[in-house]
Order: sequence, then structure tokens, then C-alpha cells
Amino acid sequence: MSGIERLTITLPVEMAAAVKSAVTVGDYSSTSEVVRAALRDWKMKRELQMEELAKLKAEIGIGLADVAAGHIRDFDVSRVVKRGRKLLARRSSSV
Repeated sequence: MSGIERLTITLPVEMAAAVKSAVTVGDYSSTSEVVRAALRDWKMKRELQMEELAKLKAEIGIGLADVAAGHIRDFDVSRVVKRGRKLLARRSSSV
């Protein structure tokens, strides 16, 4: 981080109480520290969500390319159920 910028935030009463309580019990030395920790966690979670979204979009792209190339089969529910049961049986026997 380069430099510090002062911000004023507004929180619901319950959130403000939780922030103050974390300082009071000694988990954090200041309310600013609580907010910084929460923002670090949020940022990490957000980055993971973006990575997962990118992976999902890539998989969708692969699927759409398969459709465009004609690499598809008619949807058959019984085939899907049969395959699922086979996978479940394999997993159950390996446990």
C-alpha cells in the first residue's frame, strides 16, 4: 500500500457494535484495523470469485465451440442417470 487515505463510513448499528466489540475484547487495536482486515478478506474472496467466473466462462466457451462444431448428442435423461449411478457406486466402493 502506498500512503493512507482517510474515509468516513456509515454502518448499521449491529455492524458498528461488532467492530467496536472486536476492539474492546482485544482482537484488534483499532476500528480501522478491523475494517482493514475485513477489506483484505473481501478482496481475497472477490479475487477468488473472479477466477472462478473466468474458469466458468472458459468452460462455457468450450461447450459452445463443441456445439458449433457439431460435437453434441441428444439429451437422454436415462443415460445421465445411469452414468451418475455408476459414478456414485464407484465412489461408494472406494470409501
